[in-house]
Amino acid sequence: MSGGIVAIIVIAIIVVLVIWVISMYNGLVTMRNRVSNGWAQVDVLLKQRADLIPNLVETVKGYAGHESNVFTRVTQARAGVIAAANNPNTTLEQRAAAEQQLSNAMVNLRATAEAYPDLKANQNFMDLQQKLAGLEDKIAYGRQFYNDVVLKYNNKIMQVPTNIIANMFHFMPAQYFNVDEQTRQNVPQVKF
Repeated sequence: MSGGIVAIIVIAIIVVLVIWVISMYNGLVTMRNRVSNGWAQVDVLLKQRADLIPNLVETVKGYAGHESNVFTRVTQARAGVIAAANNPNTTLEQRAAAEQQLSNAMVNLRATAEAYPDLKANQNFMDLQQKLAGLEDKIAYGRQFYNDVVLKYNNKIMQVPTNIIANMFHFMPAQYFNVDEQTRQNVPQVKF
């Protein structure tokens, strides 16, 4: 073989390797962006829920003003969610735990509302309940979608050969949006 042919083969191999690295890198960036987008979608829904809750609390308060402990827990849980959402140092696990505490407090609020037939018949309350139920469904779907995207991304950065590129460019695994075991065990108790 002449030197020219060897040089062409070497250049072709280098070009193929460069294209391969660029392709793998771009695929990883796309997956990482999907994870970010998935979380952003869930975050929007969680903020909508947090914004809807004060209206629901005020409506229930009008009928069940003496149930102040329930309202205090909902208000505190909502404040915890907002604080977690606004703190850039909050981990996904901490955010999920705060969201779970709010969900638990909302169960107590709904149980309180069940004890007041006039409230259940109130159109404003029914509208707010429907909006909240719709948001809860969207949040559940968004969490599932987010966790599916995280699974795909994490698999991608751990599988050969993309793990080589992922390690070279410091792609880190994404966190799932799960509720910790302690929060799951703290099921709300409804007492009247």
